[in-house]
Amino acid sequence: MERYLGPFICALVFAAVLTPLVRRLALALWIMDEPAERKVHERPVPLWGGLAIFLSFLFTAKIFASEFQAFGGIVVAGTLITVIGLIDDVRPLSAKTKFLGQILASLVLIALGTKIEFLTNPFGGMIYLGWWGIPLTVLWVVSITNMVNLIDGLDGLAAGVAAIASAALWVVAASKGQTTMALLSAVLAGGALGFLPYNFNPAKIFMGDTGSMFLGFMLAALSVEGALKGAATIALTIPLLVLGVPFFDTLFAIWRRYREGRPVYKADRGHLHHRLLDMGLSQKAAVLLVYAFSVALGITAIIVSQLGEAGSFLAVVSLGVFMYLLSEVMTTAVPVGKEKNHG
Repeated sequence: MERYLGPFICALVFAAVLTPLVRRLALALWIMDEPAERKVHERPVPLWGGLAIFLSFLFTAKIFASEFQAFGGIVVAGTLITVIGLIDDVRPLSAKTKFLGQILASLVLIALGTKIEFLTNPFGGMIYLGWWGIPLTVLWVVSITNMVNLIDGLDGLAAGVAAIASAALWVVAASKGQTTMALLSAVLAGGALGFLPYNFNPAKIFMGDTGSMFLGFMLAALSVEGALKGAATIALTIPLLVLGVPFFDTLFAIWRRYREGRPVYKADRGHLHHRLLDMGLSQKAAVLLVYAFSVALGITAIIVSQLGEAGSFLAVVSLGVFMYLLSEVMTTAVPVGKEKNHG
C-alpha cells in the first residue's frame, strides 16, 4: 500500500493548489451557480471545481503511472465527459444532450479497450458476455455517472462519497495485484479529498456537473477495469458495495416514484440526504452521516473481496434488503415533500 501513498498525496496537493486558481477563473468569467427558489445558497457560488479534480488526476497519473498508455482510453473518455460538464456548467444542456454525451463517452471508453467482458456466476464458473458486454458497459457507466451526479445535493457530499469509494477500490485493487487500477483509484481519491476543504459547508466553490460527472464516470470505469475483472469475486459485488450510497439511493428513488405513479425522472425530496435534512439534521451532520454509511460500505466491500462467490452474493442481497427497509422507515417517518436543491 505504501507505494500508492505518493500518488495519493501528490493528487491531493495538486487539487488543493488548483482549486483556488479555478475558483478565481470561475469568478473572472462569472461561471456561477446563482441563488434560486429551489436552492439553499443565498449568494452566487463559483462552479467548475471539478476542473481542479480532473487536472489533479491527469497530472498525477502522468507523473506516476509508468503504464500511462495502458489506460489511455480511460483518460480520453474521462476528458470527453469533463468537457461536457464544463459546457453544461456555462450553458446548461438539455437532459437528452447530456445523456447522449455520456453514451458517447462510454462508447469511446469501450472502443479503447475498457468493457465488461464476463460475469462471475455465484454458483460457480464464468458467464462470458460477448457483444452483450458493450450495452452492459454503457448501462453501467452511464448509470453510475448519473448516480453520483444525483447525490451532489449538499456541500461536500459527492466529493466525500467519491473519495471514500475511490479509497475502497484502491485497497481492493491493491489486494488483487492490480497495480495500475490501484494507482488510479488512489489518485482519484486524492484529487477528491484535496478539493473537499473548499467544497465542505459552507462551500467556497461547487464542483458542478464538471466534477460530479467526471467522478462518477471515473468510478464506473475504474470498477470495470479493477473490481469487475477480479475473478475471485462475483462480478458487480465490489463496485455495488463501494458505490452503495448513490446506487441504492437512486434505485429506491426510481422504485418510490414508480410506486407512487410519478415519472421516474421527476425529481423529489426523497433522496437519503433530503430525508436526513427533513429529520432535523444540519447540512454538516447529514453529510457526515452519509460519509459514515459510505465508510461502512467501503469496509464491507474490502472484506467481501476476500470471500468466495456465494458469500459475496449473499452479502449484496442482505445489504439490498437492509437498505430497502431503511428507505421505507425513513420515508414513513418523514413524508416526501417538494424537492429542494442544496447546490
